Amino acid sequence: MKKFFILTPIIALIFTSCTQEQQNKISRSVQNITGINGVVDIYSGGKLVQRWLKVDKLTTGYTADNKIKPYQYGYGYLDKNFNYKVDPDEKKKLYFQVTTFSTMIFYENPEQ
Repeated sequence: MKKFFILTPIIALIFTSCTQEQQNKISRSVQNITGINGVVDIYSGGKLVQRWLKVDKLTTGYTADNKIKPYQYGYGYLDKNFNYKVDPDEKKKLYFQVTTFSTMIFYENPEQ
């Protein structure tokens, strides 16, 4: 228990001395370890057109000179029938991109 009280202020000091982007990277790596079961819903014209399951994170694209690209990307399972489950014909994890101009919602899977 003493180690916890000694290490906590040290970790807090290191974390607060990081830039916002470094804090975000640390936060994303912690989320990856904890295993977020994310869902990404993509809408077009007010209608659900794609759903991605078991997405651990969305990452913003950057150019070589560190400028933000107009999309986010991730890996997940395409839920073809929108049932919140990875069915036998949906067993391959795929790469996907979502433009910043799309209507997208990222949330934890309510069914699992």
